[in-house]
Amino acid sequence: MTTTALEHLINILGTDLVIWDEAGKSKYLHDWHRDAEGSALAVLRPRSTDDVAKAVIACGELSLSIVPHGGNTGLVFGGLAQAPDQVVISLERLNKIRQVSTDDFSMTVEGGCILSDVKDRAAAEGLFFPLALGAQGSCQIGGNVSTNAGGINVLRYGMTRDLVLGLEVVLPDGQIWSALSSLRKDNRGIDLKQLFIGAEGTLGIITAATLKLTPHPTRRETALLAVKSLADAVALYRLARRECCDLMTAFEFMPPTAFTLAQEAMPNLVMPMSSKYDAYVLLEISGSGLVDTAALIQQFLELGLERELILDGVIASSEIQTRTLWSFREGMVEGQVKRGRHLRTDVSVPLSDLADFVDKAEKQLKEALPDCMAISYGHVGDGNVHLNVLPPAGCSDEKRTSSISAAKKVVNHVLATYQGSISAEHGIGREKRDDFLAGVQPVQRKLMNAVKRAIDPDGRMNPGVLFGDR
Repeated sequence: MTTTALEHLINILGTDLVIWDEAGKSKYLHDWHRDAEGSALAVLRPRSTDDVAKAVIACGELSLSIVPHGGNTGLVFGGLAQAPDQVVISLERLNKIRQVSTDDFSMTVEGGCILSDVKDRAAAEGLFFPLALGAQGSCQIGGNVSTNAGGINVLRYGMTRDLVLGLEVVLPDGQIWSALSSLRKDNRGIDLKQLFIGAEGTLGIITAATLKLTPHPTRRETALLAVKSLADAVALYRLARRECCDLMTAFEFMPPTAFTLAQEAMPNLVMPMSSKYDAYVLLEISGSGLVDTAALIQQFLELGLERELILDGVIASSEIQTRTLWSFREGMVEGQVKRGRHLRTDVSVPLSDLADFVDKAEKQLKEALPDCMAISYGHVGDGNVHLNVLPPAGCSDEKRTSSISAAKKVVNHVLATYQGSISAEHGIGREKRDDFLAGVQPVQRKLMNAVKRAIDPDGRMNPGVLFGDR
């Protein structure tokens, strides 16, 4: 079967599009952090939407399942093939920017375009694509759309779902559905593109997207602020939301441990202020045109000091200083990776419950796993917190695995009492599938399964993700 299937794929698609040797496939068969390895019959690398359609049809003729593959920056194993009857379809060659329309404030790009390239091209036209992720130098637009990526600018611009105007998708039967419209208002029936945004490749392969752009911010103010606690950080956010309105683009919470971890990953980073405080906020506002952002942030900080919500702070006075402040937020993630495999959570609760949730979860983690380190950080304004748990250095693989499992149970148990989400922005993938399905309401599962059966009746698209195995 294997030899016959490979021969068929090569005959139909040609050797240029098919990778079948183990060395060539290995790049596509591990997760970003190399915590897990996968398996696949072959990796297909189409150069066009028509190539994708042809590949999907060929896989259908052989009853092979398909795992779409983007920039491989996901954190829940959503793009990891796991069986010899599965084929990886990489979108990396579909990397053209088809059109930029300054009048429509939109651009149409192929699914394999790197996010940073999209942002750079928009900036070259004086426009701005606001999706911003730590992995933006590697992640691809198709994956961003498929997972409904979040990032640091959700406060102002929304999730990826809010930035997509139109899609081009190859369906499980090989048909191409093209709806690459730049219309902002189109009320002609069901908005079908929403079915594929956040579906994690289980309903089709996104080969192109028309994206919403905004004027490029010409002024940006970034400040690192010290506060007493996460509760005060939430109170400061409420104040910022009212006083800075829609000009606030980011509001990130970080504990003191964040700076230690960041400096472990980037030893040259110099702490811009004292690290003796219990909590920190990284705040950013931006604007263009006639808006005076410098005056706005000064007035806001004075108000925060007056109300005793801000204890200390520093404002970046140059682009280099701005990048340094953000390096702490990005470096702390790399620092956690350097400490080995750990629990990475991506949860959300109502903003009003955020401080209570973190306090309760961290206390229960300390009681259950006193030798582990819990670190909570994230996008305060949208209720999204990454409560990660790092096992002690030098522990055995068995101890590390058991600690991660126990920590996840504690976090999920506390989360359930707040009716929160186990995935705020990372998606479900294969890693969170069982927890997701266990919490799905019967009516929700019925509706999801009905959509899956209607679009992918054979269950060949990304099996093991969201819906379980076919």
